[in-house]
Amino acid sequence: MHILFVCTGNICRSPIAERLAVAYCGGQIPGFIATSAGTRAVVGHAIHQDAARVLEELGANASDFAARLLTHKIASSADLVITMTREHRDVVLEAAPRQIHRTFTLSEAAYLAADPSVLTLGDLAEHRPLMTAGKMTDIPDPIGQSPAVFATVGSQIDALLRPILALCKRSTKDV
Repeated sequence: MHILFVCTGNICRSPIAERLAVAYCGGQIPGFIATSAGTRAVVGHAIHQDAARVLEELGANASDFAARLLTHKIASSADLVITMTREHRDVVLEAAPRQIHRTFTLSEAAYLAADPSVLTLGDLAEHRPLMTAGKMTDIPDPIGQSPAVFATVGSQIDALLRPILALCKRSTKDV
């Protein structure tokens, strides 16, 4: 199972989600891979120091990270694409339109994954029409903000990621 996380620069939000996913699922789902990319990535750049601090506080590893640019190949290779904003989701779908049933914002996927009737990753797209606009919140970009803002964004990503990863675990048990 390969989850791709997407944000803008690929140095804050998407690496936080990627590394948390690996920390939570790496040894629990056979073949699990989490990666990230940016729609306007700072290619080759390390994770932002405040994002790294947040990851360490949440128990994940921030080392050996290099930002990369979202491409058609990267977007197309994922089983699930999770974006930080609706704009990011639109960019992914421009690059890889066939991923429409596998691409969601983080808040959208979390909301859908928490629904007891959603049993597999495939059910996410099927239940998408049930989403209400108020459930679709974007994850704010902390770049240029205080360490406290990074901590808040990290906590938000952490909380939203958990139902998605629980669904991933359930989905692999059914395979």
